[in-house]
Amino acid sequence: MRITCAITHIPLLKANDAKLALLDHLACEFMSLTQQYATLFCTTLEPDAYHDLLLESTLSQRWQRVAVQQAAGIAQSWRSNRQKDFEDYLETCEAYDQDELTELPIWREPHLPTLKNISIQANTNVALLQKSSDSSFDYWLRLSTLDKRKPLWLPINLALYHRQALTGKKVNKSVLLQRHEDGWWLILTYTEHVKVKSPKDAAIVGVDVGIASFITASDGKHYGSFHGQLVRKHQLDREKRRRKAKLRAALKKKGVEKLPSTRNLKLARHVKQEINRSVNLFFADHEGQQIALEKLSVATMRFKTRRMNAYLYAAQLAHLPKQLEWGAQKRGVRITWVKSAYSSQECSQCHHVSRANRPTQQTFCCEVCGHRAQADENAAVNIAARLGDKGLQQCASRAEIKLLLDHRHERWQQEKRLVVVQPPAQFTR
Repeated sequence: MRITCAITHIPLLKANDAKLALLDHLACEFMSLTQQYATLFCTTLEPDAYHDLLLESTLSQRWQRVAVQQAAGIAQSWRSNRQKDFEDYLETCEAYDQDELTELPIWREPHLPTLKNISIQANTNVALLQKSSDSSFDYWLRLSTLDKRKPLWLPINLALYHRQALTGKKVNKSVLLQRHEDGWWLILTYTEHVKVKSPKDAAIVGVDVGIASFITASDGKHYGSFHGQLVRKHQLDREKRRRKAKLRAALKKKGVEKLPSTRNLKLARHVKQEINRSVNLFFADHEGQQIALEKLSVATMRFKTRRMNAYLYAAQLAHLPKQLEWGAQKRGVRITWVKSAYSSQECSQCHHVSRANRPTQQTFCCEVCGHRAQADENAAVNIAARLGDKGLQQCASRAEIKLLLDHRHERWQQEKRLVVVQPPAQFTR
């Protein structure tokens, strides 16, 4: 298994102001052209990294080719996410047709990608990373500029933990340059080969992700939750966002163009740190096992109240499956995605599917066999059982999955009726 690892937080602070000013001017032209191609690939043309150059620009043909490649990647990701969200929307409509939902879902067309942050994915056509023969710097980054045959040389100085991370590694030729408020930063990558450690017949652990418990394993263990300190920070963040929203409305009414942002990246970082900590604890407790993970669609999740929708947004639920997948890849753990339809409503004992099996959010009680369990634990057991379930994998829609589970429930009832109860022994005098 091949994975790409990144070495981040490499500052370009050693370069003088004149060099950074040239880089700023180059980035402005590059991002403008990349935005135009990204919009074009999302609306009119199919994403093609090798498409002919269509737009005029002061950039060289090499830089224009890099802009086309970066825009094609952005557009392809946008189209893939839109297609996945639309398939989830159709699945949600199917659930509404089967009277599983009380409200008809509404399809919201995703916004076209807007490149707000300056980021340049430079390949060897325009950027070349060379080791420095001078001991004062580790690398020199050679960048092509708007002026022909006048490259820009940027000194790269690595920290101690950067050198330790790159020991024995071969740095990839492509580099990533990002512009933040405090200056320019460089990201290097290297490819690492990871051997899959968990065999195909390893023990299976199912994972259910949620808000009350970030990770619930099929063995009954819970990891992390959006409670306590995170909830208090979320409440304070909502109050600040309300005040900023009122301020934005007042300034907009007065004709102010540059409005204050209502985003709070600090809270998002805290939540992701808690998620990452929960993921690490989960893998530490399940070494040598393979993982069954549900295909979760957060884009189609909606609550009736704004408070619950804000709660869902702050919980960073979409980050959980990605972090679990990345954690499995870098540890060589086998991970498989399974279908999640009816996993929270299906009884893990008799396969009966009903919304009435969930009397409360955290309680599961089967109305047929009486099986009681914590709701997330019951869902995790169902997810673990679906790994290798060929009958369920062949189902193409929710209706087929529901029909299959109903058939299994009927078969369970028949097997229960066939159990012969022996009469008590007759005692003779």
